[in-house]
Amino acid sequence: MRSQHTIGHITDTTEDDNNRLISRISSEIDTVLLKVASRCNIDCTYCYVYNMGDDNWTRQEKLMSNETITSICSQLGQLANHQERYFSIVLHGGEPLLMGLNRLRLLFKNLRSVLSDHYPMSIQTNGILLNKEILDLCAEFRISVAVSIDGPKSINDRSRIAHNGSGTFDKVVKGIELLKLHQDSDFLFAGLLSVIDPTSNPIEVYQFFKDIETPSVDFLYKDGNHTKLPPGKTDINSVEYGNWMVSLLEIYLNDSDPIQIRILDDMLKVLLGGVVTKEGLGLTDFGIIIIDTDGTVTKNDTLKSSFNGADQFSNPHNIKDERLLEFLKSEEFSEYRKMQRPTSKKCLECPVLNICGGGMVLHRWRDSNGFNNPSVYCSDQLFLIGKMKEKIYELNVASSK
Repeated sequence: MRSQHTIGHITDTTEDDNNRLISRISSEIDTVLLKVASRCNIDCTYCYVYNMGDDNWTRQEKLMSNETITSICSQLGQLANHQERYFSIVLHGGEPLLMGLNRLRLLFKNLRSVLSDHYPMSIQTNGILLNKEILDLCAEFRISVAVSIDGPKSINDRSRIAHNGSGTFDKVVKGIELLKLHQDSDFLFAGLLSVIDPTSNPIEVYQFFKDIETPSVDFLYKDGNHTKLPPGKTDINSVEYGNWMVSLLEIYLNDSDPIQIRILDDMLKVLLGGVVTKEGLGLTDFGIIIIDTDGTVTKNDTLKSSFNGADQFSNPHNIKDERLLEFLKSEEFSEYRKMQRPTSKKCLECPVLNICGGGMVLHRWRDSNGFNNPSVYCSDQLFLIGKMKEKIYELNVASSK
């Protein structure tokens, strides 16, 4: 008996398929996220680093030291020689541009001395500190720039605020305009990251991003879990975020010249039989390591939203110990990677697990039983996937006439 069932080009999976797929764990790393600054120049209300109960940042070095930079580059050079697949580097924070021009130059120079241009590097920034000198530096070392903004002023300034409570929109847009005007903007401008406000109007948000001429938008759900529901979600079965995403899908599919929306593109790709290599989507093994400002290697930092210290290994490794490859082969690191794969019965029996992958690990947390749950966004994702299937089916019918 075939274990796959198709409607048009749509592929669903059975529980046996899911169990086989989640057993495949690769040993290679896809992304190294460098927390180069442990402080931020703004105070987003939904931030998992500062405003969801974790306090590790208070004990971290404010900026990554020269010693830590040297050790990181040495260890990443060894990692590059050890695995065939290229991995990407993402500078993160806090706000990574708090590093300043000179320290960024040192970091970029050291990274590129061991990692060629084949290794993509980027900065995730709130955009406020962008200036021509920093953009010239990024262009010199082939470092792309992604900016966080949640939409037009009335939406962005609900949550992305300064420490004095004022909005950040005007300063962020100024940074984006500098980025767009740079002579190397085609390479530098990687796109925008937007956290969804389910009470906002998806048409207004989408049109804003089109008007700002971004090459892409990466939409994220707000962090939360079964014990502490995400903002805007009334209960575990509600679909506020799913409704928002379905409205976005309608706009997206009806646009003759759409901007790229990764979450929609990737989900549609899997529905049509493709594979994605992004965390939180599809049954893929996404290898990510986080290196804090003091050189400590941690689990995915978004786990901070689950409980205080959730991103910490019980036997922490510091990059300055010069044993990164050994640590990546350890049982503890292997168990961390396995966390990506869902364990709840509902997920394992789900016919569309191959599309959502069980969602982000942090969204599965419940105080009473840890991560052994479906995503808190399960209902939203099922609703969105159902609508996607309908749209694909309608397109198949229309094209066959």
